[in-house]
Amino acid sequence: MIKPYLAKIQRIKAKLQVKKPWDSIIIFALNVLIAIPLFIIIHQNLIDPEWPFHLDRILIGIVLIVGIQLVLRLMKTILIVCIALYLLALVWGTLFGNYGFNAVYEDYRSMVYTMADDPNPQDIIISKLLPFPNKSLIIDAVDYNNPDVRNFALMATTKYFRNVPGYKKERQMIQCFAVFKEIRNRWNYVDDPRHREYIANASESVQHFSGDCDDHAILMSACIRAVGGIPRIIHTGGHLYPEMLIGDKTDLETANYLIKEVLFVEESRGKEIHYHIDERGQIWLNLDYTARFPGGPFMSEEILGALTFN
Repeated sequence: MIKPYLAKIQRIKAKLQVKKPWDSIIIFALNVLIAIPLFIIIHQNLIDPEWPFHLDRILIGIVLIVGIQLVLRLMKTILIVCIALYLLALVWGTLFGNYGFNAVYEDYRSMVYTMADDPNPQDIIISKLLPFPNKSLIIDAVDYNNPDVRNFALMATTKYFRNVPGYKKERQMIQCFAVFKEIRNRWNYVDDPRHREYIANASESVQHFSGDCDDHAILMSACIRAVGGIPRIIHTGGHLYPEMLIGDKTDLETANYLIKEVLFVEESRGKEIHYHIDERGQIWLNLDYTARFPGGPFMSEEILGALTFN
């Protein structure tokens, strides 16, 4: 009675087997398809030891490919089933908003691009090194709840970048970049009255988009905060400028890719992305009016303090 069942199993295995040389080709292709998302997950969750030429990531990739190749060789009798399950998982992720075909593609492009073109870190700063000048006036001036400020920020998010790849996944970051672009395009630098420090509320500056560096920093911070971002203002003694919180190194990879490959391609061509790292390891991107794109070059002045809005 056992022999008929064994024969039946053998027939099923024979039907599922792929003939040579197609089995090797399919195994290699499946290896690549499986290795890419696994590598992305490992890459995003492992601490970067900052080896030269990303040798740690290269070794991880080699180990993954060799390991998956061995496993697939052992499972080649049910190769068709493996392919079907893998594609089914990606189709499910694509249809129901989880990790699907497009997410694999975009994450892979972002990861590869960033490994080839690292952003440029600046000095690690500690907030509030010195008392922040006009602190209470600036906090009051960042009136992000004002309807005029909120409405302007919303207008900017509908004007730019709504149809770019990855919008749904990175909506908040992209919307903050849209706010930067609209303010940057409109800003007109005007000095304060002679012998007087004039601090304009964001709701005042949004009427004419003119003022000095502190007025710009206040307006940018208010608009970034109005769409859910976390801004801060850097004090250098002779200059104030805004930054926005990006997050960790994985988020920086995403920002770097979006800026240089999707949103600010011409403005950032051949340029580095500049940022600061605070005492908690959080990454902050420059949004100064002197920069043509988020993460543009800093003005070379010593940092004396930071005022964070959260």
